[in-house]
Amino acid sequence: MKLKFKNQDFQTEAVNSVVDLFAGQEKLQSTFEIVQEAQLSLYQNDLGIGNGVNISDEQLSANMHEVQRKHNLPTSDIKEGMRSFCIEMETGTGKTYVYTKTIFELHKRYGFTKFIIVVPSVAIREGVYKSFEITNEHFMNQYDNVPCRYFIYNSSKLSDVKQFATSSNIEIMIINIDAFKKS
Repeated sequence: MKLKFKNQDFQTEAVNSVVDLFAGQEKLQSTFEIVQEAQLSLYQNDLGIGNGVNISDEQLSANMHEVQRKHNLPTSDIKEGMRSFCIEMETGTGKTYVYTKTIFELHKRYGFTKFIIVVPSVAIREGVYKSFEITNEHFMNQYDNVPCRYFIYNSSKLSDVKQFATSSNIEIMIINIDAFKKS
């Protein structure tokens, strides 16, 4: 049996709300063929390649206010240097699907490649991993088979972490909070 997924407007709206926070961000290229200066904008060094957010706190705040106004939410401010956002959805709305699609949209629009999903328990971590397995073909079809790897963090498999850090493809690390605290 094969599951079919359909795009639901409320989920697409949720994805766009997150992605629109970064409006004005240039699309970063993550291939090794580009010139060294462009690679540096991705925060590449000997340790790996990271997402480079090259818009100001003021622009992020303005983008956030626009999203909040669009959804009739009270506006809030970003504290200087605190680029942390709370995205809330009710139970049963497809949160895992939404943040998975958000990952692909952030990559498509801005070139972001590194994502860490931190969950509260081993059971939820396993469920998230299973969700990635189930939706993999669906997202590969929607996003032109863009290279993507997802894995569960395991402190005894540091090669996974090294690949996460050095790969220029979409890398998704799934970790439960206890493993994050220990390591």
